[in-house]
Amino acid sequence: MWLPVLGLVVGVALGLVTNVTVPVAFSSYLSIAILAALDTVLGGIRASLEKSFDGAVFLTGFFTNTLVAALLAYIGNQLGVDLYLAAVVAFGVRLFNNIAAIRRGVFLLLRQRKLNRENAASRAQS
Repeated sequence: MWLPVLGLVVGVALGLVTNVTVPVAFSSYLSIAILAALDTVLGGIRASLEKSFDGAVFLTGFFTNTLVAALLAYIGNQLGVDLYLAAVVAFGVRLFNNIAAIRRGVFLLLRQRKLNRENAASRAQS
């Protein structure tokens, strides 16, 4: 679970510390690439909560999703069609699904811990 969180924290810190300006012509490519990367990070956190995280799958998914999304935006730009909107919709749906699964996973984990503490306390009193 720590690899995606660490990557997100390092990326945000680097973005805040460095003074990089992105030309307007590349803003759609960067925005869709960031959306794809965020989707992958949240997917990694979800997989970690589900005990199915694989670092190799995470890293290859991160770079593949980001590059394919940027390539889709580029091809759409060359054709004069807003193809990046398809990626925005796809990644947007995945983001919300991952956030919902993370929320449920954390809620169930906290509930289970509470039940375990209550059971341990009741056994200690008996």
